[in-house]
Amino acid sequence: MTSALARLAYSTLEPYHVAAYFNPDLPNAYSDTGLDGHAFYVGARGAPLGPCAPAVVSSTFYNFSPALVATAWPAAVEAGLERVSDRRWAALDTVLADALGERAGDSHLAELARRLHEIGDRADFAGRPLSAAWHAASHPDAPHLALWHAIAVLREWRGDGHLAALVDAELDPTEAVVFHEAQHPEPAGRRTLGRRITQITRGWSDEQWGAAIDRLRTRGLLQPDAEALSDNGVELDRRIEERTDRLAASIWRDVPDAEDLLTSARPYVKAVIAAGFLPGTKKKS
Repeated sequence: MTSALARLAYSTLEPYHVAAYFNPDLPNAYSDTGLDGHAFYVGARGAPLGPCAPAVVSSTFYNFSPALVATAWPAAVEAGLERVSDRRWAALDTVLADALGERAGDSHLAELARRLHEIGDRADFAGRPLSAAWHAASHPDAPHLALWHAIAVLREWRGDGHLAALVDAELDPTEAVVFHEAQHPEPAGRRTLGRRITQITRGWSDEQWGAAIDRLRTRGLLQPDAEALSDNGVELDRRIEERTDRLAASIWRDVPDAEDLLTSARPYVKAVIAAGFLPGTKKKS
């Protein structure tokens, strides 16, 4: 049951989190910091790690090209990770406050953020470096931003477990992203960006992408004549997702009102979706 709850938490909360990476204020943030989109993303997401080696950031991001991170991360460090982080919070403040409207003043919003932070505070961060860094990072007190931070900790905690599942499946970073973007016979519920956008944002060349396809086909995980999962690929995908859910389950195990908490988060998440700036959404009047 807790595995199902972990999946429900992910599907419920994820749209609120990705507002950091898809919002109309980002071009202004790039201009203000003097960074391109890659450097701002890598700097903003990796900022809690501190000015470490690019290889550390690559290991925690996993499916980003190390070559991209090796260029983007030093640029963000030079611009100032605190400056990048502050600008990210400013962008979130703008888009989330606009999306939530009057809901931003709900007393329950602060209570929801507090409860989700409590869940994160009880987590075991062993083997979960990016989540641990986000848990240790400071955040603004404004409830809509505190909620984003609480969700970020839980999201990266799950993500760290997902990377363990990918390592166990023997999918290297390029293979993992090609595997994820491959056509699936049952695509409902899968969040994909498509090959073109994925290559641009993750920094993989056509040659690297094609080589990963060849390796996956050799393992029988892709169909021989299409970028689509084979039956074995579908089965491996199922195992990876199930294992990710199992690894994410313990954080919810001792939260008796977890389902109620997630239900109470839905109006805020739906408001973000209704704002229309996330991929695949349209603004609702």
